Amino acid sequence: MPKTFSKLLSSTFFFLSTLLFFSIKLASAKPHGFLNSLSPKHFGLKRQKLSHLHFYFHVVVSGRNPTAIRVASAALTNKSETGFGTVVMVDDPLTATPDRNSKLVGKAQGIYASAAQDVVGLLMVMNLAFVEGKYNDSALSLLGRNTVFSTVREMPIVGGSGLFQFARGYAQAKTHTFNIKTGDAVVEYNVYVLHY
Repeated sequence: MPKTFSKLLSSTFFFLSTLLFFSIKLASAKPHGFLNSLSPKHFGLKRQKLSHLHFYFHVVVSGRNPTAIRVASAALTNKSETGFGTVVMVDDPLTATPDRNSKLVGKAQGIYASAAQDVVGLLMVMNLAFVEGKYNDSALSLLGRNTVFSTVREMPIVGGSGLFQFARGYAQAKTHTFNIKTGDAVVEYNVYVLHY
């Protein structure tokens, strides 16, 4: 009986010490919550690169096939000199040159809203969805303020998809032409983005 008790005591001691060891290890381990730090290598991402995209943004509000349509406004919008309260949905073509019939490189899809009472200042929320070459099915997300009568406007690029994963940067917009009778415009864009 003493040998059996000794073996039992020995195996119990081993079990308890092993349990204590793992309890200490688990207590000192970092908890797995909703946030964990990852290395870019985890996603197969390499060095970031800086890309420059140049295209023309066509805003067509006139004719039979407009690409920008007013979808909402406030009761006082028509009395506002800036169109304050107007919300417009867009599916505007992006082309390689100012000519509307030149090569289509993508579409600007989203909304803009007149968000200022003292100037024509638009809140731009849109995806620049590209269809050209290796950038087909890649997009950049633009979110920012566009004071349309300023010579050059800068708006942040806040993300992207496809070849523009983890993108960040900015877009410079400059009005190329504006037809005061129809409201149609062609805007030159230079976009600078860091991405993987």
